[in-house]
Amino acid sequence: MAKNRKTQLGFGAMRLPQTDKNNPTTINMDEFTQMIDYYMNQGFNYFDTSYAYHNEKSENAIKEALVKRYPRESYQIADKIPTWLLQKEEDNQRLVNIMLKRLGIEYFDVLLIHNINKSFIKIAEKAKTFQYLTKAKEKGIAKKIGFSYHDKADLLEEILEKYHENIDIVQLQLNYLDWEDQRVQSKKCHEICVKYGIDITVMEPVKGGTLVNIPEKIKKQFNSNNKNLAGEALKSAASQDNVITVLSGMSNLQQMKENCEALKNFTTLNEKDTLFLNHMANEIRKSVAIPCSYCNYCVKECPQNIPIPEYFNLYNTEKMYHLNANLALYGTTASSHAPASNCIECGNCNKYCTQQLNIPELLKKVVEMFE
Repeated sequence: MAKNRKTQLGFGAMRLPQTDKNNPTTINMDEFTQMIDYYMNQGFNYFDTSYAYHNEKSENAIKEALVKRYPRESYQIADKIPTWLLQKEEDNQRLVNIMLKRLGIEYFDVLLIHNINKSFIKIAEKAKTFQYLTKAKEKGIAKKIGFSYHDKADLLEEILEKYHENIDIVQLQLNYLDWEDQRVQSKKCHEICVKYGIDITVMEPVKGGTLVNIPEKIKKQFNSNNKNLAGEALKSAASQDNVITVLSGMSNLQQMKENCEALKNFTTLNEKDTLFLNHMANEIRKSVAIPCSYCNYCVKECPQNIPIPEYFNLYNTEKMYHLNANLALYGTTASSHAPASNCIECGNCNKYCTQQLNIPELLKKVVEMFE
């Protein structure tokens, strides 16, 4: 466990408030602005975005609500190069120029390669993106450089063995539910970053809301121990060695207030707290049928436009709470989008799944349950 140091709460701009919940481009700028003001007033200042978030509207929203309203030295911005759009070496600078223009800034505090895994590492290396990052730092385009990572520990070790001397930060999915998970391997990935002396920015500390949307019997155990669901997840991630920032993709002002409270006067979890969360993780695993983080990366790659995370969420909800409303909601969603049975098993989605799920096979379970 990390000791005696301040961990930053990062504002993840991938789940911003929307005026239309079905259209990620409809960012509610009034509420987003209120959230930024509250966050900054609490003494935090780290904003994490991406070329892709909110269908490429996240960066511009930050420009309007933050960059135009606050002095540049008062905040930090981390952005990510879209690996899947890299075809040649020149694309690195071209995409970075677009990102800087959207944000209205001249440099990044942190510049990352987005979503490195066994498929995308090949693309990044072919486009010489790791070498580009080093040059970008030398030129002052970025103060710190690194990559966000979504794969197993052995590949991470290979990458850091090769590039660790030039890497400042790795953005890892890390939470108490995934700590021992054999797909995500949070603990093993964390240990590798510590081994190479790399700072860690944590993403998905509440696993896309999974660690908040849990069965009532588990919630009661948190309540009886005077523990906040999201707060304990954030503190668990922040307690680990080398973690300098814990990101939270907050969607409303209430979530912002709760998360700021959790980390504002943060102290590392003790052994009793850790044992409690380990026990809760075991209980939660029994109730979560599909460990989706609802990142929506798969949806953009689906040729059938199937709203995969929505169906997985409904499936998980039905497994936990058997309600007629779940079936009705599935029918409504399938009529306005595409049903799960439209899957053609092309496998495109699997390449982008941050949880290493076999999505076509899981969609068959959705079909069996709801269709």
